[in-house]
Amino acid sequence: MPELTVEKFYKERKDFFDLTLLNSEEGLKKRILNAEVHRPGLALAGFLDRFPNQRTQVLGETEMTYINQLDPEGLVETCESIFGNNVPLLIIAKGITPPLDFLAIADKFKTAVFSSRLTTSELTNRLSVVLDVIFAPSITVHGTLVDVYGVGLLYTGKSGIGKSEIALDLVERGHRLVADDVIKITRKAPDLIVGTGSELLGHHMEVRGIGIIDVEKLFGIRSIRLQKRIEVEVHLTLWSDDLDVERLGIDEHGTTILGVQIPQVLIPISPGKNITVISEVIAMNHMLKTYGENTATEFSKRLAERIHRQARSKDYLESDYE
Repeated sequence: MPELTVEKFYKERKDFFDLTLLNSEEGLKKRILNAEVHRPGLALAGFLDRFPNQRTQVLGETEMTYINQLDPEGLVETCESIFGNNVPLLIIAKGITPPLDFLAIADKFKTAVFSSRLTTSELTNRLSVVLDVIFAPSITVHGTLVDVYGVGLLYTGKSGIGKSEIALDLVERGHRLVADDVIKITRKAPDLIVGTGSELLGHHMEVRGIGIIDVEKLFGIRSIRLQKRIEVEVHLTLWSDDLDVERLGIDEHGTTILGVQIPQVLIPISPGKNITVISEVIAMNHMLKTYGENTATEFSKRLAERIHRQARSKDYLESDYE
């Protein structure tokens, strides 16, 4: 799980959320533990049985109107019930300033209180987007990611099998490199994984026999992109007579990355095989399937119909004695 303190969140996102710290800096040491955002309406009214205290708390104009009309004793009781549950931080929308006792009790429990000039809905939406990205599950894999005709192809296979060389050839043909060697894969949605490169490596590539090259400087800004949705895994393996390779394409194979299932194509490597052209075909064929056209299935269907028609014609002619 990523390490995100309130202080780091504040320093890096202060301008994006238009934040102002209203109390002491003691609360900046706390950690934000998840991507969830909560508006504690029922908790302010005293119902704390299912209060999600580990979420980022947001108070809008409605909640602040309720707080400002409380008597001193009610204010203290309400604030202590909220901050006493060890919430990570609290943000007040629309630039509303809370009562001094509110901030004093927040300091007592060492909880940072911020003010934002954003509206409540805008603040909540931005928090959800940013925190979802930060806390999205991710892994790092060895491979090469290339954007081919808008389809993200993730090349995998043992080291030295030719992943970088295939990517280099694709870039030379006008396609775009996302990352080589180290791919960080992040699940952005239940059925969406996105690949990015390492900040240290950038768009550098190791080509056996040449060394390290900078793809962006060699081929220009059009040859790269910063991230890409991964849609197909192309697994490269050495050719073997015992290798079971799909011939018709009817039985589709898949792989699962971070709980997301994507198609997997197994490509055997042998001398003289043009993997670059095959890669372009894989991308175009995936696009056809996305639009509902499955060539292998249609071919199998037409073949079965043709055999059926020929069998019926043969039976008819054999029984015709004219």
